[in-house]
Amino acid sequence: MACATQAVDLDAQTEQLLVDAVEAAANLDLYNARCRGDVSGRATDNLNKAMVGKLRTTVLSVQDDLFPEHSYRRVQRRLEADFIARLRDMKGCDGAKESALPDSLKEDYQEKLSAIRALP
Repeated sequence: MACATQAVDLDAQTEQLLVDAVEAAANLDLYNARCRGDVSGRATDNLNKAMVGKLRTTVLSVQDDLFPEHSYRRVQRRLEADFIARLRDMKGCDGAKESALPDSLKEDYQEKLSAIRALP
């Protein structure tokens, strides 16, 4: 299923990369907002710029068109609820900070962003 608002058709592998990248950016931004007090949304903003430049689509379009919810608002609520549950399982921000979570979130995000930037 290709994004209705974009100018290029995407294959299934690229669509999955976009979904994974949006999730990775959201998780990193949620961690930063909840545990570091940084509510800038920098990861999502940078991902959005890369997606617009490479594919002429946006994070919101991906959330509307490629996620099962087909609604960016519902996607964002689910991603936040999933992240909060993950934090709760780690005993909150203190537990998350002591774990490998911060590094793994950054690595996952950087990997997905780099893959998008490398697309033709």
